[in-house]
Amino acid sequence: MSYNGRLTSLSHGGGCGCKIAPEVLSKILQFSPFVTFAPQLLAGNQNNEDAAVYQINEHQAIVATTDFFMPIVDDPFDFGRIAASNAISDIYAMGAKPLFALAILGMPINVLPIETIQRITAGGQAVCAAAGIPIAGGHSIDSVEPIYGLIVIGIVDPKKFKRNKTSQMGDSIILSKPLGVGILSAAFKQEKISEKAYAKLIDYTTQLNTPGMTLVENPHVHAMTDVTGFGLAGHLLEMAQGAQLQAHVQFEHIPFIEEALEYAQENIVTGASGRNWQGYAEHIKADSELPMWQKNLLSDPQTSGGLLISCATEVEKDVIQLLHQAGFISAKKIGHFEAGAGIKIV
Repeated sequence: MSYNGRLTSLSHGGGCGCKIAPEVLSKILQFSPFVTFAPQLLAGNQNNEDAAVYQINEHQAIVATTDFFMPIVDDPFDFGRIAASNAISDIYAMGAKPLFALAILGMPINVLPIETIQRITAGGQAVCAAAGIPIAGGHSIDSVEPIYGLIVIGIVDPKKFKRNKTSQMGDSIILSKPLGVGILSAAFKQEKISEKAYAKLIDYTTQLNTPGMTLVENPHVHAMTDVTGFGLAGHLLEMAQGAQLQAHVQFEHIPFIEEALEYAQENIVTGASGRNWQGYAEHIKADSELPMWQKNLLSDPQTSGGLLISCATEVEKDVIQLLHQAGFISAKKIGHFEAGAGIKIV
């Protein structure tokens, strides 16, 4: 193997599209049951929460997560930034404040120049600095494919943190970032992406989900998660199943990156889209047959995707205004929760 200057040429997948498909992951975990011994563990593997939450006293709980993947772009600095932003997002999705991070680094040492690896770690450091946290250590290995990510530790009030399974009947569903970065990454890998679309790919994947730390203080925000490798449909389904409700979504209200809409209709998609859809299609109903390009958008794996927020209708305007003021200008209501199961696409 040789390095041609394109990081993505060294990996078989990239970003959160590397995730094991939901159907396969379910089978793996079926034979690896987790047992919770500590009552202080307030959130763990149940319902695929974004991070673990462990209470240490009446007012403080530790929040811990880990995330790493292979390159989604070729620029090493941007790869580091995207990977770090994605990892920290899980802390924000729980409503927690990040405290510090540990780096996960796997690199083909005999293939990549040391300067390239330095740029990857520098990108991660830059994002952590923007989030106000240090990288306090980590672990590295010599691997076949380049891998980078973080373990992130945060803190939250155990009475306030947000789960992904506590939506209530009638709640509004709000999405903070437009969908489509997986499709943009596919266009990039196929060398079909425009400069404008590439700039959006970098902007959205490095935008920190910091509003989560503010939303945690609103008791009318009932549940929260971030949209990553399983796509909007996958992560919304986790919310619906956890709350034993149906997510009623209006397709035309979902914000999409303009170029991603165009590429999807040209069948420029990631392999993960199809695997995702196959894993949960039986739980999704539509009032008419969805064309494949729409299915690919709904199942498109997001890397460092937006927050998916479930809140009471009386605060939806406040939540959207907060997101807009924080720079999430595409944030909007996409539906609501009602009686039933799974997802209904209208």
